[in-house]
Amino acid sequence: MAAEFPDGIAIETVWAIEAAYSADAATRRQPVRDEHVARAAELRRAGTIVEVGAFLDMSGSFLLVRAAGEEEALAIVRDDVYFRTGVWTGFRARPFGRVARRDELPGA
Repeated sequence: MAAEFPDGIAIETVWAIEAAYSADAATRRQPVRDEHVARAAELRRAGTIVEVGAFLDMSGSFLLVRAAGEEEALAIVRDDVYFRTGVWTGFRARPFGRVARRDELPGA
């Protein structure tokens, strides 16, 4: 049976990514933070990133990403300066059902 949603509401499949910080992330990220934040803002403006931010306990970052599949989602993390410089030491991605208005979906 298909799920019923109110008019104008949809479930968008995105990728939830948790990226773990290194023990010395607070120090490592300082020289590259501007580059990381600028790239995240650009990907968000382009609609690739839905949401991104860091856990306040300095354990890692969380991203919601629009991608065709897991490998494409993980490539976004692998290409980030935080991963390339060791701020992020590992990551995992899981498909996530995001409640959204239909008019905010790509191509709407």
